[in-house]
Amino acid sequence: MVIQESRLKKGLPKKTQSLCPECKEVIDAKIVEKDGSAVMLKKCPEHGPFESVVWSDVDMYLEAEKWAYDGVGVENPAIEGATTCPDNCGLCNLHLSHTCLANLDLTNRCNLNCPICFANANKAGYVYQPTFKEVVSMLKTLREERPVPTTAVQFSGGEPTVYPRFFDVIKKASKMGFKQIQIATNGIKLAKDEDYAQKCVDAGLHTVYLQFDGLKEENYIQARGTELLDVKKKAIENCRKTKPNPLATVLVPTIVKGINDDQVGDILKFAIENRDVVRGVNFQPVAFTGRIDKEEREKQRYTLSDLAIGLEEQSGSISREDFYPVPFVTPISQLISVIKDEPQMAFTSHPHCGLASYLVVGDDGEIIPITDFVDVEGLMNEMAKRADEWDSFLKKTAIKIGSKLKNEEKKKKSLVENFNKYFGDYLKERELPGGLTLGEIMKQLMDRGDKKSVSEFSWRTIFIGGMHFQDDYNYDIERVKRCVIHYVVPDGRIIPFCAYNGGPYYRDEIEEKFSVPLDEWSERDEA
Repeated sequence: MVIQESRLKKGLPKKTQSLCPECKEVIDAKIVEKDGSAVMLKKCPEHGPFESVVWSDVDMYLEAEKWAYDGVGVENPAIEGATTCPDNCGLCNLHLSHTCLANLDLTNRCNLNCPICFANANKAGYVYQPTFKEVVSMLKTLREERPVPTTAVQFSGGEPTVYPRFFDVIKKASKMGFKQIQIATNGIKLAKDEDYAQKCVDAGLHTVYLQFDGLKEENYIQARGTELLDVKKKAIENCRKTKPNPLATVLVPTIVKGINDDQVGDILKFAIENRDVVRGVNFQPVAFTGRIDKEEREKQRYTLSDLAIGLEEQSGSISREDFYPVPFVTPISQLISVIKDEPQMAFTSHPHCGLASYLVVGDDGEIIPITDFVDVEGLMNEMAKRADEWDSFLKKTAIKIGSKLKNEEKKKKSLVENFNKYFGDYLKERELPGGLTLGEIMKQLMDRGDKKSVSEFSWRTIFIGGMHFQDDYNYDIERVKRCVIHYVVPDGRIIPFCAYNGGPYYRDEIEEKFSVPLDEWSERDEA
């Protein structure tokens, strides 16, 4: 699997294509620097000009695109011969990335009636709820994707836990070989039923993505119409109690400027205090899915650079420079692909889709960015270089790395030695909490050494990231082509996230096609 430096246009100003927020027609757009921000400008012949901030900090915007890579797309696209985007999603031959995480909506029914929600059955006027047979068919579609079968699926909705055969779906996904099975949930069932989290674990669930609007009750009253903070905390507590290990939980706050952007530091602090069960925070800057006037949009717009700067200011220990775009880690996938001689999942998304970092928590609660322990830029550049060199060597000689080694133990020893030889210089000498270095951690992982120390290291780290899904005002078709988070739907298509929820709005098409009018709805026989 060859991953290349991206053909993406870099620098500003740059031309791209977008959509008119009113008529959804594809129109030309340009991204320019304006008042220190990266701003999208576009003009529809019928509906006039539109302007939207893409990233509030232009320097961070330009730095992120240095780490752009193009993937290989899919070898078996459902849509062949496509020449334009995003009018015929499926995936098509124009798409440049495979599926890294698939969303599968089990239902649009929900046990809440949030004022801000547009997608639940009560608001939509119909019930979308695939049968168990349809769900299995969608999972099969994901596993048949090539060159990389999808290994991570997130069941969403609506509220997925109200699906009649929820646990059967989790069990089936596990049997079909999904290595990461997640749910995106409001947490109500996890909170109300003491045993629900354990039932999820027993079925094969790996991770709970918990809707988490903040640490102030007024945030939930405003957004969800009711008090929910205690529900969130109870859900986390019940996930903590599962055996043999706590059910990994990721907090998912939607951040709106002027509403809860002052809480990003406190949310991170809360996650760290509960890091035995909370494995990360995935902030989601608001996407405006409906019509909103320019003044209100500018007032509430919150971008990825706002998130990095906000965490820097509110945490006192994280720098905006500790964050890197999602495709930054692509060289790791490329190197493993060469070593194993098989394609690996690669996060070749557009560099402006998301930012992420890992934090290490010291014995005294001190937050230490992973960049204090690793020259991450040097390491990624070296991995990319070695992957290219080794791939070229193998193609010329048809010899696979490790093929002459007589047994697995020797092969592992060789890999450890090669890691230290080629990459050891990029691991800083500073000791991790507990007295280990990253070099020792790597050796123990490969040698099956002191698992207790490895577990301790994992417990002391926490993921922090942000994913800014597009709306019709900042819609960039180049992002859609590189999307790695996709929806799978009952007719066998796989559709990029931002195309499904915005732009041409495939969600309406799919849900109306496979739904029942609300006044005719009755529970289906799922036997």
